Amino acid sequence: MQLARVVGTVVATRKEASIQGLKLLVVRPLDEEGRETGNAIVSADAVGAGPDEVVLIAAGSSARQTEVTDKRPVDSVVMAIVDSWSVGESTKYKK
Repeated sequence: MQLARVVGTVVATRKEASIQGLKLLVVRPLDEEGRETGNAIVSADAVGAGPDEVVLIAAGSSARQTEVTDKRPVDSVVMAIVDSWSVGESTKYKK
């Protein structure tokens, strides 16, 4: 799992039938300080996340382990919306 921020959405009017109905989000991974790192990733949304929310994503075969993505050809899934996180005694994020 990795922390990420929702930075956009993807709209695809033509797509593989098995991903019909999936909401697709553009997310950017975050480091432990909450800074965006790396490349943007398209993730299937299993939890109803919205713009600018901090989320947990899973990738690879783990992305197909949610009820929403079971047996669907996805490589990344938003599986939780983060309320807060801390490192040591320091709160790094609070919704």
